[in-house]
Amino acid sequence: MISQALRRHESTITRHLNDFREGKLTLASGGSDSHLSESQTQELIEQLDTHTYHYVFDIIAYVEARWSVSYCVPGMNKWLHRNGFSYKKPKGHPYKADKEQQKQFIEKYNQLKEALQTDDAIYFADSVHPSQATKLSYGWIRKGKDKKLETTASRTRVNIVGALRLDDIKNAVTAQYDTINAESIISHLALIRQQHGPEGKVFLILDQAPYHRAEAVIREAKKLNISLEYLPPYSPNLNPIERLWKVMNEKVRNNRFFKSSKDFKKEMERFFTDILPDIGDSLNSRINDNFQML
Repeated sequence: MISQALRRHESTITRHLNDFREGKLTLASGGSDSHLSESQTQELIEQLDTHTYHYVFDIIAYVEARWSVSYCVPGMNKWLHRNGFSYKKPKGHPYKADKEQQKQFIEKYNQLKEALQTDDAIYFADSVHPSQATKLSYGWIRKGKDKKLETTASRTRVNIVGALRLDDIKNAVTAQYDTINAESIISHLALIRQQHGPEGKVFLILDQAPYHRAEAVIREAKKLNISLEYLPPYSPNLNPIERLWKVMNEKVRNNRFFKSSKDFKKEMERFFTDILPDIGDSLNSRINDNFQML
């Protein structure tokens, strides 16, 4: 009768009754108290902040070994959520990143922005090398079902150099090259000057890759009235164009299978010629100079 009234299986009701008889359940209303004391709870929180556990049962084993307190998996899941934990990937950052150098760069960048003349502009430059290999990513899939996608491990790559103005994202200056070296960077400097126009000084912010610091590149930049401003080492977080590459992956690479290298290269080009001009004005909240220091 209880099973029918509550619309629960009889075995479930029987289990609850047995738990009540054994003192595992009480009639008190409200949530149950934690098995851990306040000091133990704080210590476990610090442990989880320091060490990333892949599985809940590993946390259960730690608690059992440390305090001789037993949890079931659902119980530990509730504890984790109640104490502000969720299952997600950590964010990596270069271990050699220098916070003080990044702070100095941000101060210099802000001074540069304030000193810009009418026809001057700041561009952020970088290169990216997407491959044809299928890039699987998260997406909404119906519960209880797997969504299968054809994959390829093709190593075909395209080498893209880009330069981006934060006030004109949709018109990013991009081009594909056979390889990225001093010659391709020199060619791209000419493209930047051509699109920017003959007037005004261009401040080009880029990383310290050897081909960016080549003497031939520096000489050509001076001829074109382009000032090369280098990022601190190991600081991709200070280059907003990195976020543009992420948008590119979302739009034309993630969960996509390309049968041929021709289709792949064409789709990479389509992002910059067709898609970015349409969505560029809506990307300011994602691609900006609200820098985060690492």
